[in-house]
Parts: sequence; C-alpha cells; structure tokens
Amino acid sequence: MILARKPSDQTITRFIESQSRLPFSYPETGATRTQPPSGFAVDHHRIMLGSGHEIYERATAALQQWKQFDLGWVSVVPSGLPIEVGTTVAVLAQTFGLWTLNACRIVYLVGEVGEVKRFGFAYGTLPDHVEQGEERFTIEWRQEDDSVWYDILAFSRPRHPLAKLMRPIVRQLQKNFARDSLARMRQGLNPERAGDQ
Repeated sequence: MILARKPSDQTITRFIESQSRLPFSYPETGATRTQPPSGFAVDHHRIMLGSGHEIYERATAALQQWKQFDLGWVSVVPSGLPIEVGTTVAVLAQTFGLWTLNACRIVYLVGEVGEVKRFGFAYGTLPDHVEQGEERFTIEWRQEDDSVWYDILAFSRPRHPLAKLMRPIVRQLQKNFARDSLARMRQGLNPERAGDQ
C-alpha cells in the first residue's frame, strides 16, 4: 500500500486484518533455510556484535522486540507483536515523501544449539507488499571464538508495477535498510562503538 501521508492506527489495523488470512505472495516459502530460489535478487549481510553469552542474550532480546527495524524511516507496526509462526505485521516506511505499508508474516523460527547457537526468524511477503520474497534475521553465537553475529538473508523480486519501474531505487533502499539495520543492532548493544563503522 502506497500512501501520501502517514497511515492512522485504524488504517494499519484494517490493512493487517485484510492480509492476515491471505496466502504468501511467492511459492518458495521457507527457502531462506536452505538455498534462495533462482529468479530473485539475493542479499546477505552480517556484522559482528561482540562476544560472549551476555551479548548473545541482549541481541536475541532485541530481535524479539523488532529493534532491527527501529530505524527512523522504517518500523514494524504494530509494535510489540510476538515472534511466532503466523504473526502478521506491516513494515511501515517513509521514502521520497511517500509512505508504504508492506504486509509480512513469520514463516518459521530459528532455534539451534551446538557449535553455533542461533536464534531468529524469517518472514515472507503477503499479497499487499511491493515486493515478493522472504527475509531471515538471525543472531549467531560461535563457540569456536565466542563471537556474536547479526545476520540478514533475503531474496526478493518486484511485485508492484511501481517497484518494477523503479527497480534500481528499490534495490538501493533494500541495501540502505540492511546497512541501517546492522548499524542499529550493533550500536544498540555497543553504544561506545556507535561511530565505529
């Protein structure tokens, strides 16, 4: 949904309700678990957040609170929804004087233990999203060197005619989101490193 002004809470609620029972807008649901499908642009970004159990716990708590979307120009609405399979949210973004609401639903959760401990989730696009695809957000704690990482893996292609027409700009916005999300997670856990990019 593309809007000329910021949507009201009622508009957001109606939008999410209208999308919550619809199927995903792409057939390859869950593909960020293994291999992204062909025919999509693939983006993979990661950043080291620090080391140790405390950083891992703080990072997973931040992910559970959708902090990776607290970017000023992007947010998840409504805030505070649980990270559970089936949770439907909207990504609200303001770019070039326009507002967009893009519907997504959590496809699966990540909870792995072993040499690399992982927590996270992936969400997929619903019919009223300018793109088609899936995005996975994970926190990893690597036992071999005690390092903690924030990782984003996404595959996407344009669905809305405007997204197809403005593909280079959309791709840049996707890169901007990844850059800002990585920085938000790193700075949120390590305020003293805010300028160290």
